[in-house]
Amino acid sequence: MPTYEVFAIRYAHLERTARHNFLGGDEHDGPMPLDYYVWAIVDAERTVKNTIIVDTGFDQDSAQRRGRQIVRPVAEGLQAIGISPDEVEHIVISHMHYDHAGNHDLFPRARYHLQDAEMAYCTGRCMLDAAVGGVFDAGAVAAMTHKVFEGRVQFHDGDEEIAPGITVHKVGGHTRGMQVVRVFTARGWVVLGSDAAHFYANLEPNRPFPIFDDLSAYVQAQRTALRLASSPQHFIPGHDPLVLARYPGARPGLEGVARVDLAPLVHP
Repeated sequence: MPTYEVFAIRYAHLERTARHNFLGGDEHDGPMPLDYYVWAIVDAERTVKNTIIVDTGFDQDSAQRRGRQIVRPVAEGLQAIGISPDEVEHIVISHMHYDHAGNHDLFPRARYHLQDAEMAYCTGRCMLDAAVGGVFDAGAVAAMTHKVFEGRVQFHDGDEEIAPGITVHKVGGHTRGMQVVRVFTARGWVVLGSDAAHFYANLEPNRPFPIFDDLSAYVQAQRTALRLASSPQHFIPGHDPLVLARYPGARPGLEGVARVDLAPLVHP
């Protein structure tokens, strides 16, 4: 079984308080910002062919429309660890929300891995509900539709191996076709949970993030993701600034990039 390096690359930030991050709010309501990440999975030989990007983030135009702060464009974050976006061949889209499926012109050679259920969800009747459709970007959905017709989307229906030691798992909950990515590393199986849990705190009982398609499925998705990981410390949430605090940096002097394939410096 090959082992992989896994990078969490922060590209954007949002200041807000805890009441926005839990269903039913939070009575303490202290500062609880979101960080936005893309992830890079790289084999030990660092070959382009075996590099897989998980999610593609959003660009400056989307950031301005939605009041988010770009701290380092996705392309620059990838280049900082030696990855050229125009050479990337495989991208896994965890789900089609605007902050995970933008930058659609950045990866001209890539094939996109997506769950059948997610494409049906973001192009179907649920998008007529502004509260649901508003978390998607119509331009990004249309761009993905064009990639389907160009033969650049590989659909999955459930769990499947992308490469030796890398699998995708449909869990649902947050969106209809939400998928997590399981990666074999030197420390065991790491699960990139994306929005199965935005924060470590969302894994606590009765503290789900307030955006979901199905609450019971959301809870079950977290149980599945944790079961796939070698331990709870091998689960990586999608938006928690603590990821950068808990894991070693990619290299000295490079801020905003953590190696989640290595043991955490601080345990949850």
